[in-house]
Amino acid sequence: MTIGGETVTSGSLGKSLRDCPVLGTWRLRSYVRERLSDGHRHNQFGEAPIGYIGYAADGRMYAIFTRGDRIVPRDVVPTDQEGAKLLSSMAAYAGTFSFGENVVVHHIDTSWNQAWTGTDQLRNFVLEGDTLTITTAPYKSYLDGAMGRSILVWNRVK
Repeated sequence: MTIGGETVTSGSLGKSLRDCPVLGTWRLRSYVRERLSDGHRHNQFGEAPIGYIGYAADGRMYAIFTRGDRIVPRDVVPTDQEGAKLLSSMAAYAGTFSFGENVVVHHIDTSWNQAWTGTDQLRNFVLEGDTLTITTAPYKSYLDGAMGRSILVWNRVK
């Protein structure tokens, strides 16, 4: 199967959730975007992003993260301009997941960006103690159109 331009063999997914090393709740520590053409990196969601990702034993997952320096609307209902700024400073989705050796696939049921709903998002991961590093498959940036990947570092919530 090809997901996000990367090939995943059928034998590499579908391991028992009982053996899943990423089960639990994780708090976002950093979110770096790396441009593939030259390796340039920047903090996509600022210096102090806020967010959580969770993987449950029933096979469900969620992810939500925001910039730490988001605007605060002047009223409970944001203006159109405030709403656009709020939407561009967050990501959120939920669905099911399957995993294999250092690979997890998020099967998106609902999302902040309707273009993601119904898609499969391939993520490579490295788990070192209570630190989970998730790297996305390459994708085109909505900001500059350049191909790159996102590297998100999470700490286990105890």
